Amino acid sequence: MSSTPLTPPRIALVGNPNCGKTALFNQLTGGRQKVANYAGVTVERKEGRLLTPSGRSVSVLDLPGAYSLHATSPDEAITRDVCLGNFRGEARPDMLVAVVDATNLRLHLRFVLELQQLGLPMVLALNMCDAAARRGIRIDRARLEADLGIPIVETVAVRRGGAGPLLQALDAGTPPPPPPLPDGADLHAEVNRLLRAAVSMPRRTAEIDDAIDRWVLHPAWGLAILAAVMFLMFQAVFSWAEPLMDLIESSVGALGGLVGAALPEGPLNSLLVDGVIAGAGSVLVFLPQILILFLFILLLEESGYLPRAAFLLDRMMLGAGLTGRSFIPLLSSFACAIPGIMATRTIQDPRDRLTTILVAPLMTCSARLPVYALLIGAFVPGRPVLGIFNLQGVTLFVLYVAGIASALAVAWVMKRLRRDTAEHALLLELPSYRVPHLRDIATGLWERARIFLSRVGGIILALTVLIWFLSSYPAPPEGAVGPAIEYSFAGRIGAALQTIFAPIGFNWQISIALVPGLAAREVAVGALATVYALSGAADDDSASTMLTPLIAAQWPLATAFSLLAWYVFAPQCLSTLAVIRRETGSWKMVATATIYLFVLAYLASFITYHVTRMLTG
Repeated sequence: MSSTPLTPPRIALVGNPNCGKTALFNQLTGGRQKVANYAGVTVERKEGRLLTPSGRSVSVLDLPGAYSLHATSPDEAITRDVCLGNFRGEARPDMLVAVVDATNLRLHLRFVLELQQLGLPMVLALNMCDAAARRGIRIDRARLEADLGIPIVETVAVRRGGAGPLLQALDAGTPPPPPPLPDGADLHAEVNRLLRAAVSMPRRTAEIDDAIDRWVLHPAWGLAILAAVMFLMFQAVFSWAEPLMDLIESSVGALGGLVGAALPEGPLNSLLVDGVIAGAGSVLVFLPQILILFLFILLLEESGYLPRAAFLLDRMMLGAGLTGRSFIPLLSSFACAIPGIMATRTIQDPRDRLTTILVAPLMTCSARLPVYALLIGAFVPGRPVLGIFNLQGVTLFVLYVAGIASALAVAWVMKRLRRDTAEHALLLELPSYRVPHLRDIATGLWERARIFLSRVGGIILALTVLIWFLSSYPAPPEGAVGPAIEYSFAGRIGAALQTIFAPIGFNWQISIALVPGLAAREVAVGALATVYALSGAADDDSASTMLTPLIAAQWPLATAFSLLAWYVFAPQCLSTLAVIRRETGSWKMVATATIYLFVLAYLASFITYHVTRMLTG
């Protein structure tokens, strides 16, 4: 490999989406990897180091998935330019490792033939060989290797030690570049020739895949199954998480009591009990619900169901100005709008991509879940519905549906405004169904828990302490008769903001909580807990455990419903707006997203508040 003794050789993993490339990268590099963005763009860049059996150090780059070097998306453009050595600040790899799915060689070999034309040394990693063997697919590796002129190794990326043959191949040194195909060669014909010569395939698809797809992709039953899966997910968020939430809530309350009893009355006691513990604890209690939501999303993704859901919803989304390809970014936005917006890079049509970016914030991200859970727990009884469902879970499902319906409505309006009458065909690869790998699920949940806890310990804690300071100082003047917080900075800010939000039923405490919620929505709950703790409304108990009964007793139902409506459309957190700026390169798009989301949120809350007041007297 062309590298100096001090510079490890660089190999790049290249392949179609869903070929197991990233799992192979994780197996090769383990914890010796770093994730960043390519210079000047937001496409993710993963690089790591591996040690071969002989102790040789190799630098490994995991390139974005691509179907062709004739790029139709930002991800594919990065892969093409890096392989050609044309990408700024990125050296050309010394060797390519082409990763292919052994169960779907008809699709993946065409890309291998394109890579072969680049003139770089190559190794072909025949991944998922175990799945191919179970389906009765027989691959004559020696014949395929001879016909391609590329060394071929068999790997199973999800199995411990499954990358061993690839490591041995890397230890053997750099192979010569493969022979190029003749100019003007028909790649499809060449793929068919290779398959006839080296592959015995009893069926193009697995029988079990076909059997499942008859139900999952059925125009009526498929939609019913998808609706049932989504409904189950939101029911589980409330039902399964309740015991763990109770445990966290009681632990936080006990900790607050211990700290409060151990310290003398004064600013330090108030900072720790009313600021740090009440604020951070009131957010931490929702971790079980967020992890359950992520568990379902990971299971759907790992099982191969998500592309089928996208295919199923294509016609419905086409009527709203989107395509089924927008479904996966929008579903990712249920977890967080940031990765959802970044996932739009796979959408080929620029107009569809821009529309998806602008409506992704309407998906109900996990940061809104603490606010929803607080208000639903306070104002919606947990009684059963039809004997099997929970009314609180049904309410949460309706809120999520409202976000989806709003996104489709906004996309429809955007399509009409741009006068787009073109229909964009959806071409999707439907991967084989697979049992989700426990290690991958556990890793995904741990990563989400780590990110959430780092936010609680970082920005959320900092903002909560800031709210405590603003709510505690300055001290009330001599002879003051109202609660001390009314004379503080926060009280004055809340009073000023209330003039804006009074028409939609928000009191000054809610108005204060909306401000730090711009940095992270979860902070709104912590801010409310801190404000109520310092207002004396919580008596001797921790506000983190008393917040639900407090607002249930003090807020009218119209205010609670108005706040729920606000968070269906809530103007995005600053991090999301920054990602919109990076992905679109336009401050105009940032302004458009901010203004239309604020207007929708205000209108929805105004209508909800006054209709609820009228109906409840």
